[in-house]
Formats: sequence, structure tokens, C-alpha cells
Amino acid sequence: MAEGDTILRAARRLERALAGEAVRVRAPNQRGRGAGVERLDGLTVHEVRALGKNLVVDFGELALHSHLGMNGSWHVYAPGERWRKPARSAWVAMATGDGVEAVQFGGPTLRVLRTRALRRDPMLSRIGPDLLAPGFEAADTIRLLRAAPERELGEALLDQGKVAGIGNIFKSEACFGARTDPWRRIGELEDDELEHVLRAARELMLAAAETGRHPHNVYRRAGWPCLRCGTPIRSRGQGDDNRTTYWCPSCQA
Repeated sequence: MAEGDTILRAARRLERALAGEAVRVRAPNQRGRGAGVERLDGLTVHEVRALGKNLVVDFGELALHSHLGMNGSWHVYAPGERWRKPARSAWVAMATGDGVEAVQFGGPTLRVLRTRALRRDPMLSRIGPDLLAPGFEAADTIRLLRAAPERELGEALLDQGKVAGIGNIFKSEACFGARTDPWRRIGELEDDELEHVLRAARELMLAAAETGRHPHNVYRRAGWPCLRCGTPIRSRGQGDDNRTTYWCPSCQA
């Protein structure tokens, strides 16, 4: 699933391509037509922003809300550039007068809604503090995490209602970066330990948003030697959703 760094990177690219432009909007795929994206045709893009794993294109009175899930993606194409995926899989295509195109392919969520309804929308109002927001304060998320002291850290970091943006890659990589055991329960951790993990996640994800590259210190390296100490990396499912956690049993003991 696309994590917060991927969405922030996409939002920045779309902002550079579309902000201030009146766009032609079409829906090659029926899913986009069902979402009513053609209501946006001819409107001017005011802003594109990331909200955790969600992306919002602000058109003034209306907004386009996108969530990419496991398989969705946003592409930006130069004028005349050939699309890298078939048009039939494009849910929405937005083109500027200069011919620059921004296209969403796939994903579980694409909606048009009134901008003033964003804050009270049932889907978006449940989102916790955005880890990558400029004004992120770790204390706000720590307070929310404390509400479930019995939850294991690795599982809690994936709760988008507690902190928005972290997925399976950065859950594991942040705990490794902070040298913290992802299997410890929230109630066993001090505030400074939780803050260290959140800061590690934020730094890693902001770097990934800049470069487009994800760290693989532990993620998908089960059985390989730890890059710090040489101990074999371990992995197993965690939480109700059984999402795989990767960690070094020596460095993160």
C-alpha cells in the first residue's frame, strides 16, 4: 500500500503541474465517471495536498479525494508523452492548457465532494495527525497512542487514527532506526522512546519523499544479516491484520 511518503511525493508533483491551472478533466474508466470527476472539467486547481495516505486536489468549492490502496498510482506526463499504462485503467485524467497531464490509475477510492465538507467527512475525519505535516507534534500522537496501552508498538504505528501516513515499510524501518522492539506494548514505553520512533519515521519518510527510494535495512530482509550487528533479521505477522513486521532481535532487544 502507498505510504505517506509516496502520497506526499505525488502531491508535490501534481501541485507543480496543476496549481493555478484550469484543467480539462475526463474519466477514461467507468469508475471515474461513477465518481463524478467530470464535474471538475474546466475548474482551476487551487492546491494539491497530502493527508497521510490520502491525496486531495482542491478546486475551490469542490475537491477530488484519492486513496491509492495497494495498486493505485498517480502519473504526471509531459505534453505528448505516451502513458505508461492503458487508458482503460485510468480513473481520471486532468490536462492543462499546455498539455501536461496528471492521471490516476486504479486505487480503491476516488471521490468528488464539497471542500467545506472535508473536515467532517466520515472517511477523512478519523485520520490522526499527519506525520509528514510541517507542524507535526509528536506529543499529539503519543497522547493518542496512550489510549491503547496494551497494543504492541508495531501494530499501533499502522493505526491511521493515531498517526497518519505510516505503512508496513516504515513501521519496521522506524523501529529499527530508533533501536526499539516493535513487540513492546505501548504502556511499557516511555514518552521519549515513542517520540524517538516517530521522529525516526518522519525523517526516513521525508527523505523518501525527496528521493523516491525506500530504506531496506530490515524490511523484506528476513534471514539476512543485520547491517549493524550481523544477527539474522527476523519477521512474523503482527496485529489483527497479521501485517509482517521485520526487526533485528539483537539491536532492538
